[in-house]
Amino acid sequence: MKIAFMMDKLESINPIWETTSHLMYECNQREHTVYFLEPHDIYIRGGEIVARMRNITVAPDLSMKKYWRSAINCLKKDELIFETVTELDVLFLRKDPPLNYQAMEFLSPINDRVFMINSTSGQIIGNSKLYTLNFPDIIPVTHVSRDPKRLKKIIDDFGGAMVIKPLQRFGGEGVIKVSTKDQENLNSLINYYVKGYENYPEREPIMVQEFMEIVKNDGDIRILLLNGEILGAMRRKPQKGDFRTNVHAGATVFKHEVTDWEKEICRAIKDRLVKDGLYFVGIDVIGDKLVEINCVSPGGIPRINRLDHVKLEAQVIDFVEQKAMQMKTQT
Repeated sequence: MKIAFMMDKLESINPIWETTSHLMYECNQREHTVYFLEPHDIYIRGGEIVARMRNITVAPDLSMKKYWRSAINCLKKDELIFETVTELDVLFLRKDPPLNYQAMEFLSPINDRVFMINSTSGQIIGNSKLYTLNFPDIIPVTHVSRDPKRLKKIIDDFGGAMVIKPLQRFGGEGVIKVSTKDQENLNSLINYYVKGYENYPEREPIMVQEFMEIVKNDGDIRILLLNGEILGAMRRKPQKGDFRTNVHAGATVFKHEVTDWEKEICRAIKDRLVKDGLYFVGIDVIGDKLVEINCVSPGGIPRINRLDHVKLEAQVIDFVEQKAMQMKTQT
């Protein structure tokens, strides 16, 4: 099969800990033809969606580090492949957030002609933290506004600690805990985040969400879902003096057995995820609440592999091979 990965620059990635590198490695091991491209490589030619790609297929059975060096060396060749995107069997859309909306718009007309994981329409509606609002019964108390006074009143009325979350950032960036105990800083922070100095239409809406106290000791649970089914999970605990559980923010990972309630959360969101074409996602659970759904470039496979002595990327590639075959027979 021809399998392409639209993603960040290869040189910017530590292949040992990146989910994308493990997916690419598995494709290469199966002797698929693997291509690399970035969002700006997509363009339109005569009404067709075309991409400037590089073939980064290399010899199998290398170590991960040697494989990655070999893939990077492929980029140094002058040869560029101008491939009509519909000639691909699978296109992994794995560019780290923020979402590149232009690339999604370019690819949307061929969503039903090449299997994309995740779908362009699904990523457009699912990339924001607002997507969790589709499941009001299983998320913490949540408000979204661009009005500093309204946000301040929400926090005052709530009476406890809350978390401010910018809607489009990732990796824990910009996530802070606030409370009514520090009124002066609270006003300043809210104004800063919503850009209160701008006219109302130009301000940035932010999410304020109930702070789950349990996160300080127990951390959160990252669960990877494949086609709505549980693929694997791990617990992430924040470093001392922090409440953010993102590995990029210094959190530590631990082995985790998914509980019955966490399985219920996964069942509650399964149908909507599959309907929206969000086949491979990572969800974050704190206590008994769903706090985030990550669909743009969900990670966790290498760490869960080490904790559970598994090879989750093999299941993902099994799935995309099957979906690609189904799509080809239908067309």
